[in-house]
Amino acid sequence: MGFFSKIAEGLRRTKEFFSKKFYEIFKGRALNDEFYEELEMALISADVGVETASQVVEELKERCYEKRIAKPEDAKGIFAEILKEMIDYEIPEYEYPLCILVAGVNGVGKTTAIGKLAHYFTSMGKSVVLAAADTFRAAAAEQLTVWADRSKVRIIKHEEGADPAAVVYDAIASCKAKKTDVLLIDTAGRLHNKKNLMEELKKINRVVLRDYPEADYRSYIVLDATTGQNALSQVEIFKEAIDIDGIILTKLDGTAKGGVVIAICNEMEVPVLFVGVGETKEDLLPFDAEEFISAIVP
Repeated sequence: MGFFSKIAEGLRRTKEFFSKKFYEIFKGRALNDEFYEELEMALISADVGVETASQVVEELKERCYEKRIAKPEDAKGIFAEILKEMIDYEIPEYEYPLCILVAGVNGVGKTTAIGKLAHYFTSMGKSVVLAAADTFRAAAAEQLTVWADRSKVRIIKHEEGADPAAVVYDAIASCKAKKTDVLLIDTAGRLHNKKNLMEELKKINRVVLRDYPEADYRSYIVLDATTGQNALSQVEIFKEAIDIDGIILTKLDGTAKGGVVIAICNEMEVPVLFVGVGETKEDLLPFDAEEFISAIVP
């Protein structure tokens, strides 16, 4: 099953939610204030957020005026174009060796996302090592070990309570020695002790920059699509400690309000790179902006 088929199925609930609302709005007879107000409310109710919904509507008004468009049905293509522009980023190609630090609060599916990333890279013929740098949560290393076994990749881990940066240091040494293509770093996500968490992330970041300068280094944050607008505040929190290069959005199939993708990309100015649309290791898919919009704006 290709991206479009999987994303379409994963977005089924979102599509049903969007399609019904947009159908009713875009079958109107005129691009008047009532039309734009209804469209803005529909976007907000789909978790696009107040700020982004307002931007979309204002941009649509402007473009329709410039092109002398008067009928809602003729504006639908422009509407889809505006949404696509908000989420379509130019993503640099991966270079190897590649190191990806994966952050995110507990409960968003971070460790599972890393396991699925391991499968993604091994399916491309790349060698992978997992670094179990979440040493605070006892089950984290065990869970990551299960994923390592599934994808037949190596895992570097220390005892519970060990220094996360030391785990990363050893993982880098292992990658260098065995000329591994990809290092995936799992990190802690306990926000109740925010200061310690941020200091840990900064320390891990310093270790990678110092000891693995030859690596293509990226930092991703995992967000749960079902949390809606709360996902935006999580990005802001982690940006305090590290640069965020991209987002892995999990549980997209579990929400009818997939519009949060648009809000995140637009307001946080960070691209969504992968989306989770199911439970199996094959259900983490590289994000495609055009096909995402096609799935929700038929």
